[in-house]
Amino acid sequence: MSRRTGAFAIWGDVALPATLTVADLRRDWIQHRTEVVFDCATDGPQEHTFEGPLLRDVVAAARPGFDPARRKERSRFLLAVSGGDGHHALLSWAEIDSDFGDAPVLLATRMDEQWLDTPGSQLVVPSDRCGARYVSAVTGIWIGAFRTPRAPEAGVTRVSGRA
Repeated sequence: MSRRTGAFAIWGDVALPATLTVADLRRDWIQHRTEVVFDCATDGPQEHTFEGPLLRDVVAAARPGFDPARRKERSRFLLAVSGGDGHHALLSWAEIDSDFGDAPVLLATRMDEQWLDTPGSQLVVPSDRCGARYVSAVTGIWIGAFRTPRAPEAGVTRVSGRA
């Protein structure tokens, strides 16, 4: 299956899975602008200006599988964002939810006055000091609830902060 230029999928525990393009993001959601500086480990400080809709508005339109009125239910949902270069980032719903962290995370449609229609949208996390969770050429956003893993068996070695 070939991917439309700049398109990405939203899927997982959602009522309305979708495939969106940068043009869809620009047309269907309010655009926000942010100027960021992040410390890149390889290239030093990077300054950029991004424009695009808030991630929370876009993923909310897919109708995640929780009752929006139940805060604790919302707070266990995760978002895994994948990029065309194999880069991935994980965010919690609570991080972007206005009742919790209210982080203004964007799905950029424009970077430094350049449209991103061909390369694809970019995940922008302005609150991050480094750019590790910035994902270029977004290919997918998976949404789902955290499921508590089974507790370890008795006798597992404990860890401590002391050396």
